[in-house]
Amino acid sequence: MWVLGRGEGRHLPRFHTAHPTLHLPPAVSPPLVELRSVTKRFGDFVAVDDVTLAIAGGEFLTLLGASGSGKTTTLRMIAGFEQPTAGEIWMDGQPIHALPPYKRHVNTVFQNYALFPHMSVWDNVAYGLRMRRVAKPEVAQRVDAALAMVHLETLGGRVPRQLSGGQQQRVALARALVNRPKVLLLDEPLGALDLKLRKEMQLELKHLQTQVGITFVYVTHDQEEALTMSDRIALMRAGRIEQLGTPREIYEHPATRYAADFIGETNLLAARVRVATPPPGRLTLEIEGQALEVPAPASPVTPGQEVWLSVRPEIMTMVDAAPPAGHNSLEGTVEEGIYAGSLTRLRLRLPGGGALVLHLAPTGTARAAGAHARVAWPADLGVCLVA
Repeated sequence: MWVLGRGEGRHLPRFHTAHPTLHLPPAVSPPLVELRSVTKRFGDFVAVDDVTLAIAGGEFLTLLGASGSGKTTTLRMIAGFEQPTAGEIWMDGQPIHALPPYKRHVNTVFQNYALFPHMSVWDNVAYGLRMRRVAKPEVAQRVDAALAMVHLETLGGRVPRQLSGGQQQRVALARALVNRPKVLLLDEPLGALDLKLRKEMQLELKHLQTQVGITFVYVTHDQEEALTMSDRIALMRAGRIEQLGTPREIYEHPATRYAADFIGETNLLAARVRVATPPPGRLTLEIEGQALEVPAPASPVTPGQEVWLSVRPEIMTMVDAAPPAGHNSLEGTVEEGIYAGSLTRLRLRLPGGGALVLHLAPTGTARAAGAHARVAWPADLGVCLVA
């Protein structure tokens, strides 16, 4: 871990300097953190497999994946708690993979906040600075600023057991940010909170990151968290990056069947490429004997090839007649409708045995189980997946 000593840090961003959310890929500027062909093995098990990744300064990047995907091991290698078996990790143009954690310009926030129970909030935040003999006036100024940043300036005299889970999480953030790291690593820090508080903290955490302008690398298995907070998402699977992109890119243009299924809810329909030549940029698929047009995938396909069509439930609508121009449609039988407050989830069974789920406004026309239904969606919004 890195903590500034007396008089250091004059060129680092101040806590209250506004920093705009990134919308451009980090390739437009030199990356702050680079993983170069990084591999980590534990005996015969490959936890991280040849990962290359560039992270921009001021970026909020999320490592997203299921348990065992390699996301936490990747984070721990950046922090210095694990050493790569192969490959290199660079920061600010310098290799750091051989440095111990305390010599890296990073701090880490864990799911278990590890606050000192006998210390006040103020002393918890000040602890690291005091251990490095930072001057008392500077400690006071930096601790007060950090607590104000996380809206805990009036709670400095309390001890952790007197705080809610969300407040304890903010203390852990303040304790990490008071050190002014170049990179803050967060390993599922919201996992111990209840659902409502977790959603609130997602927005607060993103606002805080934008405010301080520090690079955040965030680990989670929760795709909603990743979509809510990230500038970019690295979706991991079996130790590799399955897809890297902005939340919109990964949600609307998944590169693989796994990415489409993991991020949000989708309908995955087995399809076959037709021989007929579609308009430029389009592809004609056959699903249960019906021809559907979709945007052509980046990977080349051949007539007769088996592929998958991904269609998000929220882009589908019910129609009583032929669908509008530029739309695909399928017919089926209503199996069930589930009211979920802001929407109704309708499940249809297709004649060939496949299923469709669509999300409808709760005020829409109800369809009873067993009723015939036709659904339609814009042809441009379906995604053909080869892998």
